[in-house]
Amino acid sequence: MQTLTLTDDEIAAWLRLVSTRGVGPVAVRHLLSIYGLPHAIFEQSPAALAQVVGAKLAGAIKRADPDGLAERVARVLKWAAIAGNHFVTLADPAYPRTLLEITDPPVLLYVKGRLELLHAPALAIVGSRNGTAQGLANTQQFAHALAHAGLTIVSGLALGIDGAAHRGALASPSSTIAVMGTGADLVYPARHYALAHEIAAHGAIVSEWPLGTTARAQHFPQRNRLIAGLTQGVLVAEAATQSGSLITARLAGEMGREVFAIPGSIHSPLAKGCHQLIKEGAKLVECVQDILDEIPYKGLPGSIVNSENHTNSAQPEQNSELAKPTPKTRQPQQVHHAPTAHAMIDTLDSHARCVLAALDYDPTPLDSLATRTQLNSAILQAALLQLELDGWIAALPGGRVERIKHDAVSP
Repeated sequence: MQTLTLTDDEIAAWLRLVSTRGVGPVAVRHLLSIYGLPHAIFEQSPAALAQVVGAKLAGAIKRADPDGLAERVARVLKWAAIAGNHFVTLADPAYPRTLLEITDPPVLLYVKGRLELLHAPALAIVGSRNGTAQGLANTQQFAHALAHAGLTIVSGLALGIDGAAHRGALASPSSTIAVMGTGADLVYPARHYALAHEIAAHGAIVSEWPLGTTARAQHFPQRNRLIAGLTQGVLVAEAATQSGSLITARLAGEMGREVFAIPGSIHSPLAKGCHQLIKEGAKLVECVQDILDEIPYKGLPGSIVNSENHTNSAQPEQNSELAKPTPKTRQPQQVHHAPTAHAMIDTLDSHARCVLAALDYDPTPLDSLATRTQLNSAILQAALLQLELDGWIAALPGGRVERIKHDAVSP
């Protein structure tokens, strides 16, 4: 898929239109529906424009070019000349149709990577920036399976659940889209620099903000509407009651998208947001098929959704090399069938099995674990070390441990 070829003057006209103070996406869309392209809008008399948008906005449109416009045009032309970068306008056939369904679609999109992903069936996965070990594992497994089933995974490149969602989907042909709260030429948070470049190489980065725009708090609620708007539904993996992920979910519901939530422990603060959504009507999700039953998808060859509606527990391969933002072919990932949980339990010694049996689904303090197992400190620490090395548990701040593998842990 290719974008329309625009002249330098046409790009300048689009940038001038969106840079005009007071003229937002709704007004721009109204003007374009009447006059067509930006050049035609600027050719109108103040009186004609006033009849459409009022005298104040008409005056703003007819004034001299906004400050710094020439610099912005030069920056966009240089950026768009790089392979894989796309300057997409509201009038472009390459503009994603799902965004045209929302009340305030962005006039311009800056897309870095695979433009066709913006037209594919998609699901957003969002959640806490401080996800638990189990939440991150669940997210990555769900994203991996859903992407292999044919859904492009959309998220916001934040730390925690967002990052796990992107990583889980990257190995699939459906891949992933990162919607940015900054310009498409910047990465926020900086810790996801390598991940962002890998997404640009194998998926897509999308932003409505002008190039060079830095992260600002007010940008992220606006970004969330695009995450919801690009998709057929939103899955909340973990979220507190005041999480921005709930904003994304509610926006999705208002847009007529499906809303899903993974339940958790009644004692976990990061499950309370999901439970709140479920009470409000979100679909409770226990396995991938719960989502695929509601969302149209392509059913790509090699789907790892098995007959029992669980994903394979194999983790997607991680690429630690910083990718350049140019497409390259990835080798198909081999899915290895792991031994059953019961078989792996049999490899543990008696003390480790005792500790495992004493662990709750919630994070457990070490003193509670010592009381339950009646093991002395040295034996308990040795058992915990074995379980951590074998991937059964994760150590948490505050002297707590959490079980991250269960007899039927795969979603």
